[in-house]
Amino acid sequence: MPRLHMFVEGTTEQVFADTVLKPHLANHGVYLQKPVLVAHVKKKGIVHRGGGRRFRPMQNDIDRRRRQDSAVDAYFTTMIDLYALHSDFPGLDASDELRSDPYKRVSALEEAWQEETADHRFIPFIQLHEFEGYLFVDVSRFSEFFDNSRRGIVALRKVADSVPSPELVDDGQHTDPSKRISAQFPVYEKLKTTVGPQMAGDIGLAAIRSKCPHFDEWMCRLEGLGAG
Repeated sequence: MPRLHMFVEGTTEQVFADTVLKPHLANHGVYLQKPVLVAHVKKKGIVHRGGGRRFRPMQNDIDRRRRQDSAVDAYFTTMIDLYALHSDFPGLDASDELRSDPYKRVSALEEAWQEETADHRFIPFIQLHEFEGYLFVDVSRFSEFFDNSRRGIVALRKVADSVPSPELVDDGQHTDPSKRISAQFPVYEKLKTTVGPQMAGDIGLAAIRSKCPHFDEWMCRLEGLGAG
């Protein structure tokens, strides 16, 4: 069974990958190892993890794991946000010309990352624009976690209905998906590492994939690893 090493942005993605993606991929013959928070800096020999931003510490972290597991059936992937990528990310400046088409832009960035890594076992995935976008697939689910949620759900549904896909909820400093959710449900910011993964699991991978084509494309590639 192919082994898959996954480097994630934060604890929310880590819990989602471990509780939702891991059993799903196992059904496709792919063993997802314990997802790890990607490194963001190394100081005095200590690697600090979470919030993948600066590229070089993140890349060094992935490269170390690739060297440790050089087997042909070992694969490596990521789950980090397009929102607020650091300026040292490969291809970031060139991708500015594609801002009008987020799908082309994120694909170009993933291709640049693949070229930088130069390992066919590496499958980069950059989320459009962050994990909370997937929760806009079915905002009615917020009623299962928060009391008096009707007004907030109505506001979030207007946002979801304004874009072709929840992946396209914009990445402005105050209008990214998590900020929009926190504006309606302020306590979400403190609970997101539990509420976010659980809500996404309740929504279901099938529903998320049906409305989030970039996420679906990534999942298809991961599932395909089990087919040899």
